[in-house]
Amino acid sequence: MSRARDVVPALQRKNIDLDILISGTQADIMLPYYIKYQLKGWSFIFGKQGGVDMWRTYLGTNSIRLQMEIKSVPVGKYDLVINDFEPISAWACKLKNQPCISFSHQAAVLSPYAPKPKKNDLIGKTILKKYAPSTFQYGLHFKNYEDKIFTPIIRKEIRNAIITSKGHYTVYLPSYGDAKILDVLSNIKDVVWHVFSKNSTFKYTWHAISVFPIDNQAFIESMAASAGVLCGAGFETPAEALYMQKKLMVIPMKGQYEQQCNAAALQEMGVPVIKGLKMKHADKIRGWVDSALRIEVDYPDATEKIVDRLLEESMVGQTF
Repeated sequence: MSRARDVVPALQRKNIDLDILISGTQADIMLPYYIKYQLKGWSFIFGKQGGVDMWRTYLGTNSIRLQMEIKSVPVGKYDLVINDFEPISAWACKLKNQPCISFSHQAAVLSPYAPKPKKNDLIGKTILKKYAPSTFQYGLHFKNYEDKIFTPIIRKEIRNAIITSKGHYTVYLPSYGDAKILDVLSNIKDVVWHVFSKNSTFKYTWHAISVFPIDNQAFIESMAASAGVLCGAGFETPAEALYMQKKLMVIPMKGQYEQQCNAAALQEMGVPVIKGLKMKHADKIRGWVDSALRIEVDYPDATEKIVDRLLEESMVGQTF
């Protein structure tokens, strides 16, 4: 959803008829565009102990509804379907034998040239491959590991943000509950924390920790003014922190293969990684806070060029 805020207008500028489909329930960012297809899809529900809540995910999965949604999407009437790891349109294309262009971070993660964790996860890898099947792949990653892998699309709001350092640390760990986060971070003294929580609907303060409900603009402002960012090993937030030249530490979600791959890539770049938000890792967080480590990256604004290439190779048959 974050990436779409830049990709959608780039597509609209090509003077093509564009319809937007989104599915799922876990997005923290909305799109300021007309959504033609708004589906429930299939979402993995975050838990509060550092991983996916498989039971709530299972309970929230309605296979009959999923099948109906897949059948309801008229992919056959479109010249091109571009998919960012979205299962409904991907499976609709697969069942109707129609090409589906994957333009996603996950496509890059699956590349044989992208870093992988030392521990192989056959189930996680299978889920990543089968969740949103595609015919052709264009990927986004922390580095351009091969020709069809591009560096991150950094949204305009981040590129235009005024970068300062007010000394606090911005935290976004959506797979952990507030109590767990407060328990660990309160043991790291003389540090001001801004924690953005999926579990809170109001702002509150506990010792030197300020907890905020999820708010896109407030999060950007906090991150832009921070001394560093502590977050999960997703893709968008770490990429944005690196672009802002902030200190970065990541905690990959347990049982989430994509985040394990991201952590491997970030660690290869020199970003510190800890396995979980536990008291035994408090010294490592303290060491990171006390360090001056920042990773240099080059993430040019290439969204227009990437979209041009994707459309050209797809529509004129160079890919097909």
